[in-house]
Amino acid sequence: MKITISVIKADIGSIGGHIKPSEKVLKTVSDYVTKNGKAFIKDFRVTYTGDDIAIMMSHTLGKLNSKVHKMSWDAFVAGANTAKSQGLYGAGQDLLKDSFSGNVKGMGPAVAELEFDERPNEPFLFFAADKTEPGAYNLPLYLTFADPMVTPGLLLQSSLTKGFKFTIMDVSCTKGDRVIELNAPEDLYKIAALLRDTNRYTIESIFTKDGQPAAAVSTTRLHNIAGKYTGKDDPVCLVRCQHSFPATGEVLAPYAIGQFVSGGMRGSHNMPIMPLKQNSPTSYFDGPPMVSCAAYCVHEGKFTEVADAFDHPFWDYVRNKVARKAVEMREQGFFGCAMLPHYELEYGGIVEILKELDKKFVMRK
Repeated sequence: MKITISVIKADIGSIGGHIKPSEKVLKTVSDYVTKNGKAFIKDFRVTYTGDDIAIMMSHTLGKLNSKVHKMSWDAFVAGANTAKSQGLYGAGQDLLKDSFSGNVKGMGPAVAELEFDERPNEPFLFFAADKTEPGAYNLPLYLTFADPMVTPGLLLQSSLTKGFKFTIMDVSCTKGDRVIELNAPEDLYKIAALLRDTNRYTIESIFTKDGQPAAAVSTTRLHNIAGKYTGKDDPVCLVRCQHSFPATGEVLAPYAIGQFVSGGMRGSHNMPIMPLKQNSPTSYFDGPPMVSCAAYCVHEGKFTEVADAFDHPFWDYVRNKVARKAVEMREQGFFGCAMLPHYELEYGGIVEILKELDKKFVMRK
């Protein structure tokens, strides 16, 4: 059975600043999907990470389906209206367009979709991040799908030794989706050369060498789609596991690093990303940047109950490590690598200051 899993995520209003959506907004979104998606949505879940709400759906209509995307967009509009009625902060802030046109890509919400022939047992992981960018998945996915030091299955399991194909997007291009396809392990150094620059080159998808979809990231040109910087995108990611794909534990392992990513307060800092339980709010310094992971199996389009992959004592140790790294980075304030370069800042105040000061520089005789 060919099935599509679609995840669409947006910030449509939050309690107390950038903390979490209200229960009433969550219910509005869930009720809308229940009522308006029952004719074509096989199953769905509504969850939140930080101040973003995610709708995860299964259906048979394929990727970028207008009906699925329109229903999700309208659910977020309904939720945003509820947020406005409650006086929540940032109500509707990720809904960047006034009207729907085809699909929600480039309209504000983050979108990740996988379409595949369902296996007899089909485990997958749904990652949702907040206060960071799609490039936050570059290192974990590179280590999972290309590095046998992290994924021993690349050496031990014959179905994995052939490697994987990476589709990488240049998100700085404003004219269209500029992408490149590279193979691991053949192009390993070339892949690494691109992915190290998370602000520009971002994994969009990963496939097996015989064309099976393995992973999808909500990578778009959104942060430059209007020819200027407009946001970090708060990305989602779907990863299939086991058999022809890395094991669940191999996919999770890189998140123990607590890597530094772009984001945090005002989306303008470098901060370590913290693996958190599903439905966790934002806290320290509008973060720290966070990622949740929900594990499911899907069978005939129906989702099992969720297993929260980061709800385990091991990740308490990681969270403590990340908290220490976050505080140590914040001790550097706005200097050097603690704050992003001016061309990546979400807020333009410092850019305006620099432009004004540039006019006052003189060449010393």
